[in-house]
Amino acid sequence: MIRDITLGQYYSTESVIHRLDPRVKLVGTLCYIISLFLIKNPIGYLVAAIFLAMVIWLSRVPVKFMIRGLKAIVLLLLIAGFFNLFFTPGEPLWSWKALTITKEGIVTATTMVLRLMFLIMGSSVMTLTTTPNNLTDGMEKGLGFLKLIKVPVHEIAMMMSIALRFIPILLEETDKIMKAQIARGADFESKNLIKKAKALVPLLVPLFVSAFRRANDLALAMEARCYRGGEGRTKMKPLIYKKRDAAGYLVILLYLVVCIYIGRVIKL
Repeated sequence: MIRDITLGQYYSTESVIHRLDPRVKLVGTLCYIISLFLIKNPIGYLVAAIFLAMVIWLSRVPVKFMIRGLKAIVLLLLIAGFFNLFFTPGEPLWSWKALTITKEGIVTATTMVLRLMFLIMGSSVMTLTTTPNNLTDGMEKGLGFLKLIKVPVHEIAMMMSIALRFIPILLEETDKIMKAQIARGADFESKNLIKKAKALVPLLVPLFVSAFRRANDLALAMEARCYRGGEGRTKMKPLIYKKRDAAGYLVILLYLVVCIYIGRVIKL
């Protein structure tokens, strides 16, 4: 389960999506998430699926790598699907004791599961094709206008970048601790929830200690290098828009217009 988390990891390869400006990918991800809440019929979800599949194909990230990332949220998908399927009021199709499946429940459960899957996969594409440094630069540059109202844009972008960078490190640390605990007799595969919860205690304590130690080491390193925030700092590789970035914005705009049209005009 730990190895299946792909959010925050970077997949190094040469592709059109990798070469796009990080600001384009940030805007694209935001627009894609918004589009998932504008869609209200099967045609819209088909368009969203085709658009996501096209982006994944252009990114050259293996599909199995993307699907593997969904394994980490299987429990969340099951819970969301269960409650929407059995507890949504509407036209009853099947009933057993307190559980009732309605026509509206099937639609709502399917919509919720698809929305969560597309949301996770869409967000993963951004982190898989963008290095933490580029992501930080893109956020800082894209949200630069907020500096006018005294919002610490650089510091916020830096914190998010560090958080994303630490995800694979902490996952690797968790995997090492789990293997060490298994060698000492810990049982993480038990189906008994109480035993499973007890087994997590010796895992969480060293993980938190390791996380705080790494955070302290990072703070000391930044302080030793006289880090004082983003004011007056220069970039070794400044972000400059290119023709492919303009094409990327155009594709995103067209996709968003199509989703709005399908969600507002086409009724099924």
